[in-house]
Amino acid sequence: MLLLHGGTIRTMDPARPAAAALLLDGDRIAAVLDDPADAPRGVERADLDGGCALPGFTDAHVHFPSWALSRRELSLLDARSLADAVARVARAAPSAGGWIRGRGWRDELWPDAERPHRAALDAVMPAVPVALRAHDSHSLWLNSAALALAGGDLETPGGVVERDPGGEPTGILREEAAWRFEARFAPERAEALEAMRAAMPAVAAAGVVAVHDKDGGKGAPELFAAAALPLRVWQSVPADAESLEGADYVKAFMDGTLGSRTARLLDGTGVEITSATALEALIRRAAAAGLPLAVHAIGDRANRDALDAFAATREAWRGLRPRIEHAQCIHPVDVPRFAQLGVAASVQFTHATSDRDVAERLWADRIGHAYPYRALLDAGAVVAGGSDAPIEPLAPLDGLRAAVLRTLDDRPAWRPEQTLPLGAALAAFTTAPAWLEGAEARRGRLAPGMAADVVVLDRDPAADLAGARVARTMLAGRWLAT
Repeated sequence: MLLLHGGTIRTMDPARPAAAALLLDGDRIAAVLDDPADAPRGVERADLDGGCALPGFTDAHVHFPSWALSRRELSLLDARSLADAVARVARAAPSAGGWIRGRGWRDELWPDAERPHRAALDAVMPAVPVALRAHDSHSLWLNSAALALAGGDLETPGGVVERDPGGEPTGILREEAAWRFEARFAPERAEALEAMRAAMPAVAAAGVVAVHDKDGGKGAPELFAAAALPLRVWQSVPADAESLEGADYVKAFMDGTLGSRTARLLDGTGVEITSATALEALIRRAAAAGLPLAVHAIGDRANRDALDAFAATREAWRGLRPRIEHAQCIHPVDVPRFAQLGVAASVQFTHATSDRDVAERLWADRIGHAYPYRALLDAGAVVAGGSDAPIEPLAPLDGLRAAVLRTLDDRPAWRPEQTLPLGAALAAFTTAPAWLEGAEARRGRLAPGMAADVVVLDRDPAADLAGARVARTMLAGRWLAT
């Protein structure tokens, strides 16, 4: 047995929210104590050194294999111009597979006249194929060498292939066109496995013990099975997969994103990937297999259509705990519908802090109902938190800060009326994801009989959230290497 003591214990259990010590027996919690002296004699002790123990964090939205691979790719996250991005490509070395892969460019933050084009990449890398994902992963920037590998086969339903006035591809693919190209020329399985295993210390250092993975369409189930990682995984499969067998839940897409200008809005703009009617059929198929459905919806039209589809199929999925992913722009009349229908909002709080400038420009006419996290909470919706890594860093503490402080830099809080109380933010990374899995009786709280999944912070986040750091992480009673 092991006794955690010498700090604050925040249990996330309403019946006993705080304690002085936690007694563990193997992979389970044996007791929550008000006084460490009440522990049995002779137990092993671990001093928290004034820190704070919490249930281990669950990232409720992560593309895990993609994130692991992205840690080895060219980063364009802070490239502030076309020239900056291209200069980084010029200095990059091809991978073992012969590609230059990168991610993170945001042309919406570049000078207005600058747009990515294959010619800019061709000028510095004419022979080696180059594939660069946008920050939101919904757009792909290719050079001519990469385009040539596709043999002109670029178009696909739900995708956008940008072309110049002469009809030639510019090198920019969006939505389904981008994902299809990536799938055809993905890194080898061995490379993905190596990257996933190498990423695990960073996962533990973030306090993460569980993930809701979104890379089901990229072979994630097989990769996780082979990698045997010290991580709890709740796995999705795409809604159009031939078989749903072995999945924990099903993932669909309604629209695109803010940054790629493909979010489906009530003014008729954006890209419709799935209609409300088509989503109804996908929900019924998932429900027939006993699986909940998670659907990506960014724009206010996409969110309304998704809610309409859930409303029309409510009898089929009742009790399965479906969710809308992102829920970034919601018309005020639709906010209460999440709780009324029983559809959770699976959000990424750091999107609000990283997207604020772009949202102010592109959604100026609807900014009052963008990233409405407090409104959803106050309306009674279940709000789960994730990172969307590799779109944002896999870092629940950043998510907590973005939720509670609504800023991650030295600027004032953005739309502070949408900040969350600390308790609700913590629940988004602990109890809410466990509830979505139907695992609320086993995980997400520090209570007798629950899994011994614990993250120890170096201080109580209630006293200093901005300065808090992860000290140690435990999965099933064992400390993880960081």
